Amino acid sequence: MAVVADGRRILSSIVASQMAEHARYGGVVPEIASRRHVEQINLVLQTALRDAGVGFRDMDAVAVTNRPGLLGALLVGVSAAKALAMALSLPLVGVHHIEAHLYANFITHADAAFPAVALVVSGGHTDLFHLKNHGDYVLLGRTRDDAAGEAFDKCARLMGLDYPGGPAIEAAAKSGNPSAVPLPRAWLDGTPDFSFSGLKTAVRRVVQSADPPPVADIAASFQEAVVDVLVTKTVAAARQAGAPPRVLLAGGVAANARLREKMQAACDEAGLPLLYPPPALCTDNAAMIAATGYFHLQAGRGSDDLSLDIIASEPLAVRAHVPNPGGS
Repeated sequence: MAVVADGRRILSSIVASQMAEHARYGGVVPEIASRRHVEQINLVLQTALRDAGVGFRDMDAVAVTNRPGLLGALLVGVSAAKALAMALSLPLVGVHHIEAHLYANFITHADAAFPAVALVVSGGHTDLFHLKNHGDYVLLGRTRDDAAGEAFDKCARLMGLDYPGGPAIEAAAKSGNPSAVPLPRAWLDGTPDFSFSGLKTAVRRVVQSADPPPVADIAASFQEAVVDVLVTKTVAAARQAGAPPRVLLAGGVAANARLREKMQAACDEAGLPLLYPPPALCTDNAAMIAATGYFHLQAGRGSDDLSLDIIASEPLAVRAHVPNPGGS
């Protein structure tokens, strides 16, 4: 739960993390996630209002993510949001989760604006978008198999590292040599799409070989392979899309320091400003949902009624063809 003013100023942002509990199983367990949402939502709501120094009557609208995601967890949030909106006679705004990751940049950067090319990279998504205006997005490319964050989690498990895999691999990679293990890059020439399944298979073979290299070297080499592809394809897509004035980076994997470093260097070389949120706004949070709801209303995109439904899977934008932005 978060309270955000004017779409850009966070008054409070409360995250009730379940990570330690899910780590026991090596990933998110939907039933546990849903139950913890039910148990925590009232407390989180009260804490967010208290920390913001506001009351229910100070609210102007209620935003909630209703898609895509785990249905049980979405149901808890949407039900609570509907109750608040109905009781307080406030506008209710359903928000697409991936769109909200994009708007995390609007909270952080006063110069965040359209047009832009954005990379959303997380445990469930690796998508490239051309953002033309509020609500006007074109999908340039996406993963054909594993998302980058999913590949981090799976490869971390192969290496015997903790869950979540992204931070664990990043930590291990700090003492490793990113050139020590020759791992493949799936360039998919002629398309801005991504693929990480082959890289995952290559890591498995290295780990299970007769004389595997140190885990730190495997982690560093894996991280470098993922980052190389993400950076190259994003900058190439920005050029192909008509050189928008900025590149946005968002999603949980956007907290990775090596990705930020290499993306910044590539954007500097291409003359493209790069914007990304602080790590706390890269991972899932309510502040980005609230900000997105604000900009929905400001852009005249209207509000929802109490028939707002939850949706497990829904693309944010339709595909557009961009010729040969992949590079090799």
